[in-house]
Amino acid sequence: MQTVHDLASLRAALRAWRKQDQRIALVPTMGNLHAGHHALVRRAQQCAPRVVVSVFVNPTQFGPGEDFTRYPRTLRQDQAGLAALDCDLLFAPAVEVMYPYGPEQALSIHVPEITDVLEGAHRPGHFDGVATVVAKLFAMVQPDFAVFGEKDWQQLQVVRRLQRDLGLALEIIGLATVREADGLALSSRNQYLDAAARARAPLLHATLRWMRAATLQGHAHAVVEHAAAQRLQRGGFEPDYCAIRVADTLHPPVHGTPDEQLIALVAARLGGTRLIDNLPFAAP
Repeated sequence: MQTVHDLASLRAALRAWRKQDQRIALVPTMGNLHAGHHALVRRAQQCAPRVVVSVFVNPTQFGPGEDFTRYPRTLRQDQAGLAALDCDLLFAPAVEVMYPYGPEQALSIHVPEITDVLEGAHRPGHFDGVATVVAKLFAMVQPDFAVFGEKDWQQLQVVRRLQRDLGLALEIIGLATVREADGLALSSRNQYLDAAARARAPLLHATLRWMRAATLQGHAHAVVEHAAAQRLQRGGFEPDYCAIRVADTLHPPVHGTPDEQLIALVAARLGGTRLIDNLPFAAP
């Protein structure tokens, strides 16, 4: 596997593949790769003969007081894991490559409406940073496919809106969340949990399952959301939101609309660690 850090080397590798008419899949990550990321790589390999994984901890998607400085950076470990998967290329740029004028002076892409709720409401500017760095990676790699995990469901919808609005010639592929045996979604932030918090963490997924069951039983969405937040609070969480939404728009659903694809979403702090998760399901 080749590792490159600059645009010239990236473009040289891409140019050689395109001369052979080989399609390219991109897996954007912030590194500290785990089994969930590896599943994204394997899905990308099903899409195209060449796979590029990017590792970049993007400063513009972290707000004040968030964990940018302590976010785990494990490039050598990531390289070893990707090499074992027969990944073709790892693109690990410095901040100066992604933001040649500096993050503060960089252009910014805002995807309206869908970024103003849920995560966007609790992390102002977060999705502007996400949309900007994803657009940059799409411009640099020009992939035929890009694979994202469904754990960050709102991010996936933002990327899909970005792709469609800009008319980009690539397919966005979402991959179902990879979980531990007890239901906890795999996340680089799970390593922040101490033993006591780790033992409580599966309540997040259990609450999503409860929200799905209660909604399918016909309970009002607002009642389900309030009860879910109380359930998490009793379990030691500090919830930011518990929500039932239409899956693709993240609008509140109209009660009684049959066969609509819905999604339950939660975000909550457990100790000093903020966790998110979701569970898609069809309305009754």
